Amino acid sequence: MVDFSLEPHQIEIREKVRDFANRVMKPNARKYDGLAQFPWDVVKQAYKEGLMNGPMSKDLGGSGHNIFESALASEELGAGCVGIGICMDANTLALTPLYIGATEEQKKRFFGQIVEEQSVAAYALTEPNAGSDVAGIKSQAILHGDKYILNGHKRFITNGSVSSFITVFAITDPDRGARSLTAFVVPTDSPGIEQVADMNKMGQKASVQTEFKFHDVEIPVANRIGGEGHGFLFAMKTFERTRTGVAALSIGNAREAYETSREWAKNRIQFGKPVTVNQGVSFMLADMATEIEAARLLTWNAAWSYDTGQKSANLLSAMSKLYASDIGMKVTTDAVQVMAGDGYSEDFLVEKMMRDAKLCQIYEGTNQVQRVVIGKGILK
Repeated sequence: MVDFSLEPHQIEIREKVRDFANRVMKPNARKYDGLAQFPWDVVKQAYKEGLMNGPMSKDLGGSGHNIFESALASEELGAGCVGIGICMDANTLALTPLYIGATEEQKKRFFGQIVEEQSVAAYALTEPNAGSDVAGIKSQAILHGDKYILNGHKRFITNGSVSSFITVFAITDPDRGARSLTAFVVPTDSPGIEQVADMNKMGQKASVQTEFKFHDVEIPVANRIGGEGHGFLFAMKTFERTRTGVAALSIGNAREAYETSREWAKNRIQFGKPVTVNQGVSFMLADMATEIEAARLLTWNAAWSYDTGQKSANLLSAMSKLYASDIGMKVTTDAVQVMAGDGYSEDFLVEKMMRDAKLCQIYEGTNQVQRVVIGKGILK
């Protein structure tokens, strides 16, 4: 029989992250949105409370959460602040190729560094002419003796300028192109790395996205993840694990916007009555609540499918990211509308939630690309 109730340890995970979101993230949400700075104090506190690197095994400094439990945590991070939440979840994104493809020695070395430093890593796949089109990557890492020489250009790299190292994807054989795509760990302070600029964004301003250029950067062979040509597989398997996290962040953000606008509407008196007596408002709130619930159940199903090894896991992860982030955009926009002038003002955070929601439709594969993935999956 199907049972949607959470187990006691799952409730404990959710409540622990919810407490952190309420106590640490929400009070800092407006601050870091205004400063457009990486929230190091929040990240350090997350490390202190054991909330970083949740999906990684305990022996590597993580919490040993499965993908379903990680989705529970990400929803609460999204409710606290998507911009701060993605700073934490993007670290998991960068570490996932290592988690699924590195040797035990590499895992101990690089995870050990991140945990000891209480720092973050970055994931460098996107280029000026290759983002969703991974096959279009032009960055090259050519083997010379016991080192690869990396040259290329990466953009929109989350955590980039504040990271200890970058998981970089580059081709190792120009004749084979994308079939030679390979993943490497590159320390951010390596000679030849040029940090061009951090991106100025509409929302999620606490998170930094950096543009890099690589000029003859030397990478030891020992820093290659897996074999040459394994990069495309690692990239796709990474997204299969992490896209439910983006979905869950979107749901948390939408939930917070919905709850804020609902409470505002219950207390807003117009013509002598709360505005919720008007069907125009109550129906909007009803749709918001329904859509959030539907997005959550789809995301839970996607995460469960991954954890239990279902063949539908990749398809469902794309569906969850697509639907939840689209709903996140719709619900936050409706929350602003319900709250009218108050919603548009900076007196409330729903305007920030609306700005934050947009990026969830773009990173880790735009929602148009998710539709391509889904279309191919259902037409096989």
